[in-house]
Amino acid sequence: MAQKVVAIRGDISSENLGIEDFKVRQDMWKEIDIIINIAATTDFYDRYDISFDINTLGALNVLSFARKCTNMKMLLHVSTAFVGDLNGEFMLEKPLYMGETLNKAIKLDIEMEKKVIEKKLNELRQQNLSEKKITEAMKDFGNERARLYGWSNTYVFTKAMGEMLLNQFKDDDMILIIIRPTMIPADMVVNAMLMAMMNHESEVSKNIIIYHVGSSSRNILTFGACIDYTYQYFSVNRFTSKTGKSFKIKKFKLLRTMPKFSNYVAIHYGLPLKVLRLVNVFFWQKYKKLYVELDLKHKVLMRLVETYKPFMFMKGVFDDTNTENLRITVRDNHIMNNEAFIFDPKMINWDDYFINTHFPGLMKHVVTKKR
Repeated sequence: MAQKVVAIRGDISSENLGIEDFKVRQDMWKEIDIIINIAATTDFYDRYDISFDINTLGALNVLSFARKCTNMKMLLHVSTAFVGDLNGEFMLEKPLYMGETLNKAIKLDIEMEKKVIEKKLNELRQQNLSEKKITEAMKDFGNERARLYGWSNTYVFTKAMGEMLLNQFKDDDMILIIIRPTMIPADMVVNAMLMAMMNHESEVSKNIIIYHVGSSSRNILTFGACIDYTYQYFSVNRFTSKTGKSFKIKKFKLLRTMPKFSNYVAIHYGLPLKVLRLVNVFFWQKYKKLYVELDLKHKVLMRLVETYKPFMFMKGVFDDTNTENLRITVRDNHIMNNEAFIFDPKMINWDDYFINTHFPGLMKHVVTKKR
């Protein structure tokens, strides 16, 4: 593997992908014929300027680099299925066009968005704010701009703009494949990517080929099922804090509508906070520290709810007609080893996946490493 793979330091948000060595760039432009772009910031609540540079302009930088490759055949770009309208009933595998928005009421100008970001940053810096304050302001600004155009958060908005740029500026003789994953095991996404490249390697297509790689239309996974799996796993495998304290998980109460959730939070969290604030007034801010701490937690909770609300309550299904046709083609034409490159969501046993793969992997590779 070491003889076949060469790691080169770069930066997707920079011209020429941040590859400074001209000789290395020349060699890459001469030898590369396929580019796979999976670089992204996937934080739903990241700074708008950072998300825009990586997810939007980064996609254009990759395309610009690809156009300099003399033997370039194919660019495969990994996006997200959530660039579509989550309020719809059936989200199609169709491209996004320059200026298109989900709310249909206002046209999107990506070049103007770049100027809006620069103006906002200049305004914040002129106020001599700390970097932490600027970061918080740019995070809120990203979600504000996303919702203005109909998207739910900064991440999906900047990924959508990245797709628009690829669609607008790709060469007619370059194959462009966009993979839009949803909730599905990552190895199946990788398998779909490999099979898509194998299937289209000899084509010369003027059209963008889009694949939704998910399970919603063929092996449905509900939010309620995810909650049940979480309770099932952590009831047996208790979560332990950094200090070694073990937590007993309680059965989740699933609130199926936003009004029900809002009422629950108002009664169990909002009302006690108001009472505590009154107590502080009468007792000379004796519990001020406690109030500030709880109020901050309440605000963080509501911010998270606002960010993830569209995903928790969405009723739509992702169309995967193109992906299903790809599966059929791979099977019928015996492209590579079918058993080794499965990406059929019907093969997923969600119970087994969550209990024996997802949560153990999450605890080992994410939670433990962050401690």
